[in-house]
Parts: sequence; C-alpha cells; structure tokens
Amino acid sequence: MRHNPAAQALAQRVGQAMFAADRASRETMGMELLACEPGRALMRMTVQPLHLNGHQICHGGFIFTLADSTFAFACNSRNHNTVAAGCSIEFLKPAHAGDVLTCEGVEQVQSGRHGVYDMRVTNQHGDVVALFRGKSAQIKGHVLADEPTSQESGA
Repeated sequence: MRHNPAAQALAQRVGQAMFAADRASRETMGMELLACEPGRALMRMTVQPLHLNGHQICHGGFIFTLADSTFAFACNSRNHNTVAAGCSIEFLKPAHAGDVLTCEGVEQVQSGRHGVYDMRVTNQHGDVVALFRGKSAQIKGHVLADEPTSQESGA
C-alpha cells in the first residue's frame, strides 16, 4: 500500500521517537526498528543465550515481546497514542541462540478507535516462527504532541 510522503515521514518520526524512549525493546531485548510506516512496522532481534529457556530454545515470552513491540510501532504509526486491548500468539517453530528473528506487523483493519494487526515472526531462513494478532485501542494524546496525525495532515 502506498501512502503519501507526509504520512510516511510522520510514521518514521513517530517510530524514531518511540524507539528512542523504548528501553525494553532496545536495551533489554536487543531489537532493531527497521521500518515504521503508516499501519506497518518491521523489527529484528537476534536470539541471545539469555533468551533461552530450559529446553535451550528461545523462551516464548521473548518471541511474544518482539511481536508485541512490532505491534506497538505499527498501531502508533499515525501518531495517535494507541495501546493493546488484547492479543494472541501461535508458536509454530522453535528459535535457537544465534537465530535472527524478524517481525513484520501489518494493520488489517482500523475502525474508529480500534484496529486489528497481524504480526509474522520469521527466522533468517524465512521459516515462520510465530503468528500474533493484536487488537488496538486509541487513547488520548499523540506520540509527537506537536505534530498532526496522518488523518489531520491529509494522509
């Protein structure tokens, strides 16, 4: 889906501002924000030994966190403060130390204050590790207080 340049630029600024303030994703998890576009985000994380559970595979909670962080960037990308209202995940394949996990989150529908987003977590071989669906709810305020939302700027 193509968006106008103003909406694209706003989403990038929102993503940069959120990522700069997101110590959990950056420092605890070691994630990288690869893209933030209107209704879409892309993040990456390398599985570290500290992410492993007792079976020596990546703990599901860390995979969930990658998907949840990607969800946050996708649903806040239009500069509305937005939070999770619910979500679910399906774990399909284990991830191991050294695996590079990439999560793409894409808006499926936006209706009023609520949206539905799908996250797809893959490893460096393109294998699907997990599928996550999140429902979002807009709350008061904007990520960037001094900027309009995509809708307000005509995007």
